[in-house]
Amino acid sequence: MSELTAKENIKTADTVKRITATAVMAALTTLMTAYIFHIPVGVNGGYVHLGDTMIYLAAAFLPLPYACAAGAIGGLADLLTAPVWAPATIIIKMLICLPFSSKGTKLVTKRNVVALLLAFAISATGYYIAEGIMFGFTASFFTSVSGSIVQSGGSAIMFVIIGTALDKIGFKTNIAK
Repeated sequence: MSELTAKENIKTADTVKRITATAVMAALTTLMTAYIFHIPVGVNGGYVHLGDTMIYLAAAFLPLPYACAAGAIGGLADLLTAPVWAPATIIIKMLICLPFSSKGTKLVTKRNVVALLLAFAISATGYYIAEGIMFGFTASFFTSVSGSIVQSGGSAIMFVIIGTALDKIGFKTNIAK
């Protein structure tokens, strides 16, 4: 067995750090989705939560494949609370990572603030389609969109608050290296 070169050691260490950060963000997403600030709404089994805050943070500091994995794994929280939503949630939570960028030294950037609006559009559209398939499109418009506004809006506000605090302590440059 050959010894790893210094470059290979660094690459392996970076991969391990990213996988570990992905697991932590998935766990935080699950906690924030299923248990912390979990508010059931409507008769369709849906609920609002701040799990998307963790997904937005993951998308702002992890490379895209890792952020998507954290979102999808965190989306499995629906298996704990509302299993009917799990298939749609896994897909939607991966997709809401796409507008964000992890490049740069800050979490809260102009691009990531705009990404919050795009993530809302993706989430609202995705859940509208899922709810429409399950319960009918006419009724789902009002319940799906109103729930998405509360959830995405609250998560966006928390992302800006937490992201700004983390930026002030140099999270991306000093801690998440």
